[in-house]
Amino acid sequence: MPVAQLLVFVAIGGLAGVLSALFGIGGGVIIVPALIYWAGFDQHLATGTSLAVLLPPVGVGAALAYYRQGEVDVKAAAIIAVSLLLCAWLVAQFATRASGSHLRLLFGIFVTLLGVSLVYDAFRQLR
Repeated sequence: MPVAQLLVFVAIGGLAGVLSALFGIGGGVIIVPALIYWAGFDQHLATGTSLAVLLPPVGVGAALAYYRQGEVDVKAAAIIAVSLLLCAWLVAQFATRASGSHLRLLFGIFVTLLGVSLVYDAFRQLR
């Protein structure tokens, strides 16, 4: 692996780690776009790689730190994890067959709506 590519992957991991710890985000919002724009991955490869990346560090690192502070509802986490597993598997059957352009469009719409919602709510709370 070339050093430049290694540094890109290290930067993506570092950025995702910082933002994951601060805001609880990482995979779809940080890693996927970074792999597409910084590493030249296509949509499917970026999505699959992001899913593989998140298994060990998120499941162990940051979650353990929050658990030690009493900030994890284990029952809720288990229920959500099982639902996530089932739904992710089902939707992956569709997503792997969809075009990268369609997935990118859906992702862009999702992130835009999420951003508008967050900004609107923040302005309401500032009043």
